[in-house]
Amino acid sequence: MDPIEAAREAAASSAAVVAAGGDGTVNAVASALAGTTVPLGVLALGTLNHFARDMRLPLDVQQAVAAIAEGRTVRVDVGRVNDRTFVNNASIGVYPNIVELRDRMRRQGRSKLTAFARATITVLRTYRGVTIALTSDNGRWVGRTPFVFVGNNEYTVDGFGLGERQTLVQGRLVAYVAPRMRSRRLPLLFARALAGRALQSGAFEIFAARHLELSMSAGLRVRVALDGEVSTMTPPLRFASDPQALHVLHPDG
Repeated sequence: MDPIEAAREAAASSAAVVAAGGDGTVNAVASALAGTTVPLGVLALGTLNHFARDMRLPLDVQQAVAAIAEGRTVRVDVGRVNDRTFVNNASIGVYPNIVELRDRMRRQGRSKLTAFARATITVLRTYRGVTIALTSDNGRWVGRTPFVFVGNNEYTVDGFGLGERQTLVQGRLVAYVAPRMRSRRLPLLFARALAGRALQSGAFEIFAARHLELSMSAGLRVRVALDGEVSTMTPPLRFASDPQALHVLHPDG
């Protein structure tokens, strides 16, 4: 059964639905629960657990079970793109291509880490970027870029907090674009970001808005990574923030 449909069925007869897994599992359950009053519980059993970490949820299973049993909730935003939901981020460009090649290599028997490393090297060598038009509530950008990354709220893009969010209740999306950069130079951008120099170098164009629209060439379908899982969509991609749409079981609720 489709995991989103399974979560919807569970929500119809449950006081809460628990996602036991990584960010892809959290995405599936959150997609079913966003916009309802049924809360999401999280047992962070994945590799990176970005949502649980950004939410300051317990990563220890016993502590997480205790927090779920207490039944206290907080409300947080989700992002939408066309008919899909995301709790962390959505992206097009280099990352979905890496994930797709990584998964193909894993099916051929390579380990997850080895497959990811080889896929990253291969894609960065060959990927030429994508030409897009990005329209927000407060401006428009047209050009070629190796990626467009749309966060459900603001991400840290400089320093050792790289890739973290301080809050999920700003009620906005934040899009990050790297113009004038070839894919093979992205490791240098990553190094600058860790050193706290990505913003001052002008590496990013950043757009914060409640709504975004991403357009591409007519008839082109595009791979979109939603919380690490890749789907294929037909542009234009219409993004929107859905403020406080998701109830989450939380020890500080």
